[in-house]
Amino acid sequence: VQAEIESGEYHVEPPSDKVKEWPMVGEKAHGVWSEAANNLEETLKKYQPQIKEFLGKVVKQAASFGGSILLFVLSIIISGFILASAPTGADFVQKFSKRLAGDAGVRFVSLASVTVRNVTRGILGVAIIQAVLAALGFYIMDIPGAPILALGVLILGIVQISPGLILIPVSIYVFSVASPVVASLFLVWNIVVGALDNVLKPLLMGQGSDVPTLVIFLGAIGGFIMMGLVGLFVGAVIVVLGYELFLAWLNAGEEEHAEAIETDK
Repeated sequence: VQAEIESGEYHVEPPSDKVKEWPMVGEKAHGVWSEAANNLEETLKKYQPQIKEFLGKVVKQAASFGGSILLFVLSIIISGFILASAPTGADFVQKFSKRLAGDAGVRFVSLASVTVRNVTRGILGVAIIQAVLAALGFYIMDIPGAPILALGVLILGIVQISPGLILIPVSIYVFSVASPVVASLFLVWNIVVGALDNVLKPLLMGQGSDVPTLVIFLGAIGGFIMMGLVGLFVGAVIVVLGYELFLAWLNAGEEEHAEAIETDK
């Protein structure tokens, strides 16, 4: 491609006038696109610093995310070996926790298990659902690069960034190539897909646990920021157990106060 660009054989199709109608970025996008269509090589030279800066950030983020994915895959492999002896392992953990902290230890083990399951459903599960539904819309509308865009939606869902960063620009693009009715229906579909996490996440992350959903969510996000994908689970478990220990400490204080009042009487 680089040789074709330098020789002038590579051409960019000129933009449609509908590009100017894109909200906020229409005029600028049409201008840059027109420059590229007239002289691609000069346009690339003109915006070379911005392109290099953008690509550098993309490569850096991709490398960071790739490392997180590798760690996550290794965790899954290790989990597979652990699951092979799950009953024995669970029995050992239950006995050890009971020996360490009594009945409270058993409760904490159960709480950690429920928390990991809820984070899996509430964050990874919802992100997968959004990516699948977004991919369905992309394929129906025959959007170029649909698999990559769907993967982007999945990644944004996992890192808890709105998939609207992808869905909105794609919807704007569809308005320039499809009829207003079809484009409007596609936009509504993307709005529903983007809003799914607001509905499903609270329902899934709070199942089977007395801990507020917000506490689990904050632990998962904090863990992800510190440790990547694995931190989604580690952070949530640490925060939830810390929350339960704090409540136990508060309740113990109330019990001691109540016993003191009874003694005075």
